[in-house]
Amino acid sequence: MPQTAYTIPHPVRQPPPSTTRSHHITERSKHRRPSRLAERMAAAVALASPLRRLLHFPCPRRAIPAPLRFFARGRCDVALAVSAAAVGDSSAKGGVHRHVIEEVMDILDMAQRASQRRDVFHTSFLTPPIIAEAMLAIEKLADIKAVAQGGYPQAERCRISAGHPDSMRSDPDVVAALSISGNFRLEPCSHGDFLGAILGAGITREKVGDILLQGERGAQVLVDPELVDYLTSTLEKVGKVGVSCTQIPLLAIEYEPPRTKSFKTVESSLRVDAVASAGFKISRTKLGSMISSGDVRVNWSLVSKSGATLKAGDVVSVSGMGRLKIGEIVTTKKGKYVIQLIQYL
Repeated sequence: MPQTAYTIPHPVRQPPPSTTRSHHITERSKHRRPSRLAERMAAAVALASPLRRLLHFPCPRRAIPAPLRFFARGRCDVALAVSAAAVGDSSAKGGVHRHVIEEVMDILDMAQRASQRRDVFHTSFLTPPIIAEAMLAIEKLADIKAVAQGGYPQAERCRISAGHPDSMRSDPDVVAALSISGNFRLEPCSHGDFLGAILGAGITREKVGDILLQGERGAQVLVDPELVDYLTSTLEKVGKVGVSCTQIPLLAIEYEPPRTKSFKTVESSLRVDAVASAGFKISRTKLGSMISSGDVRVNWSLVSKSGATLKAGDVVSVSGMGRLKIGEIVTTKKGKYVIQLIQYL
């Protein structure tokens, strides 16, 4: 009887548990270097102290290379970090408004590109908070020089010029002055009237700097030099007063410190609706509706909540009513606040 050959299958060898794929991944992950994005986020935290308060990323425990260079391709990596950060409410104490951070990131991005191309980048007219944050952040970057100009030393709204130091051996000519003259004796016009006339001519607010009132004579206005010819030929009226608009040298700017009056109010809280309603002599309800309409700003940033808290040094402006500055704040024994208000006339 023929014998049948049987083939005994070999058992499939299973890898020991210590060599499985999941184990290898776990072991490798323990020694993996932090990603480049995490390193850049950590560097973004160290960019400037005002930004450091807003960025809370897990930082790898390693030295941050110097000089700090966060502009690799396209938008800067600092902006990526900021966009992912949980930025607090605009009224948070000691915080920086979201739109200020976004503006600063754009300025840093363009400044770095200009420096790499040995060119100079010019912003539009900026508000004081953006100017302060941007200049502080640019100081932390290598091979970039920046200067802020508003037409005269005390200017609030300024333009920042930034680029490589070799391309900025002198201050760029980025601000022009206009004189708007007319007979305002019978029809006095306010800051808002002059600004409204300019914006009514199709000019955006970012192209206009400070407006210096001159009483019955009119006003002097700082603008982008590209708008000089257009405004001198187009602007004919401010309010009901016929005007003539001519260019003047910056040395002819007549700056006078704004007139102010100071008074005190006692409030139970530091909410913007409570303090500002007392300062502008309007009801708290009306001020709340103006906040909802976007007519109230604190430190040049829109306020969205009536419960936003104010502190000493804040500037509150209300459309059509002017602005006031928060002075010294003293807490009474009963827990109320004696607030000094400085109103600009």
